[in-house]
Amino acid sequence: MDIIKKIKEAGLKGRGGGSFSTALKWELAKKAQGKEKYVICNAAEGEPNVFKDKYILDNYLEDVINGIKIAKNFISAKSAYIYLNKNYTISEDIGDIIIFKKDSGYIGGEETSICEAIEGKRVEPRRKPPFLTESGLFGCPTLLNNVETFYCVSKIAKGEYNHSRFFSINGDVLNQGVYELREDITIFQALKETKNYPEFDFFAQVGGGASGEIMLPQELNRPVFGAGSITIYNREKTDKYELMEKWAEFFHTGNCDKCVPCREGAFRIYEMIKERNIDYDKLDSIFFSLKKSSFCSLGKSIPLPFESLIKKIR
Repeated sequence: MDIIKKIKEAGLKGRGGGSFSTALKWELAKKAQGKEKYVICNAAEGEPNVFKDKYILDNYLEDVINGIKIAKNFISAKSAYIYLNKNYTISEDIGDIIIFKKDSGYIGGEETSICEAIEGKRVEPRRKPPFLTESGLFGCPTLLNNVETFYCVSKIAKGEYNHSRFFSINGDVLNQGVYELREDITIFQALKETKNYPEFDFFAQVGGGASGEIMLPQELNRPVFGAGSITIYNREKTDKYELMEKWAEFFHTGNCDKCVPCREGAFRIYEMIKERNIDYDKLDSIFFSLKKSSFCSLGKSIPLPFESLIKKIR
């Protein structure tokens, strides 16, 4: 079985939010030089309102394991790990795959932070490059994908892949849950087909439950993006300050404190919103600093929900 050819034909991209070509990542890991190689399944899923990976692990664990083993064989890896959210439980009897649990919060889902955690170090991101496929776990070439990506690889290998993906739909909806829908479905269509499109004035947060973008009803004719989360808010009943305070507390308590822009910026955002004393010029300056000088992508993602809410709903 030429798994890379099959993955390329399927056009599979990573389902953890980055949407990087799965085939290219696998080829880079296979070609990389190293005395040992590793495979990691990222099951950290530490963002609010994102719970599709838990659903997959609970219902399709066999396919996830199969995808991990295919990857392990493809790159001739020494070991494979599942980096598991501390609140998730899966069977320990899964063959030669190591289960690693750690309470590492939001930053624990960043790929280089996962390597630091497994190595027993402080959980914080590394500078890139080098990328994981060149130097990852224990300094060796490492292939890391998220739960859904390995699930999809298994389906591709078995000839069962149907170009679908999983979506977490929640908030002010009638039918909260995880749905498997076609991968190119629009946000509007996803809500309609799951009977979750509101009959009241609303706004949606799409991509992530804290880092996702705020979108208005007229903006929903585009594919779902990011981590596949859609959260609906009743516009009349939602206290915008309380919502922003929830995000701000999450980012403030969940960052690793490694870099000044993220450490100080997240705190200042939280402080202003909690006190209901927002200086929008200062806030814009903090957002600019976060986007331009945060050490990792998680810090760079902080401004989006606040900026989009303030611009569209304020």
